[in-house]
Amino acid sequence: MDNLINQAKEAASGEGRFIEALDELHESMEVLQQHRVFGLVRSVDDLRLFMRWHVFAVWDFMSLVKRLQIDLTCVSLPWLPPKYPKAARLINEIVLGEETDETLTHEHSSHYDLYLDAMLEVGAEPREMEAFLYELRQNGDVAKALRIADAPAAIAEFVCATLKTAETGRTHEVLGSFFYGRENVIPKMFTSLLSQWAIDETTVPTFVYYLKRHIELDGDAHGPAAQALIDDIVGDNLQQRIELLTAAQEAVKARMKLWDALAMALTESLSVPA
Repeated sequence: MDNLINQAKEAASGEGRFIEALDELHESMEVLQQHRVFGLVRSVDDLRLFMRWHVFAVWDFMSLVKRLQIDLTCVSLPWLPPKYPKAARLINEIVLGEETDETLTHEHSSHYDLYLDAMLEVGAEPREMEAFLYELRQNGDVAKALRIADAPAAIAEFVCATLKTAETGRTHEVLGSFFYGRENVIPKMFTSLLSQWAIDETTVPTFVYYLKRHIELDGDAHGPAAQALIDDIVGDNLQQRIELLTAAQEAVKARMKLWDALAMALTESLSVPA
């Protein structure tokens, strides 16, 4: 009888921690989605700075995607059938969209390359990103490549945190970062940017297409697919659910710090008075 009572208490305690963690996460996500950085993009110069920072988040997102594809499908030889066929299907559909989506000219491109095209369209040379990738190809050390590329400290901290999760996190923790830290917040973040910025959308068609494409995909397809991934992989495992939310909270806080630093950089620029 004592064992049953203790088990019931532990279950109740676990449910309480889960609800508390979920409430805290939703509060953080709400703040992130309405961050002041979106209202600071008032000129093309501001947009160029925003994009030179944000492109790193576009790039490192793919490491989360690829880690999940590695875990949930077979990408090695000899091929073996996936343990979770539904999850394998969902992550492959997400990869298809992220790596080979349709462009404005009805060709196909990764979202990262589409973002680079949008940068070049507005004259935002991706020099830090190009230098970073060059160094990364040479030595394979992300932190070192970021230093050599002279990426701002806030970008380096954000990217290293993402890569740490992608490389060392357990599958459900990567799912937490992927879903709550990216897929579930991106639609409202990008909607906030479009509603608050002072840029004529007709002058930045590729970037507007990128933003609206993510609002559409992440809100209607990738976000629900990521939620289904969680349900399929984690199921009713309460401890894993709590650990997933903890990883998600860390991802949201990391993005918040990135936006805080970018907002500071924008307010220090000539086009935005402090």
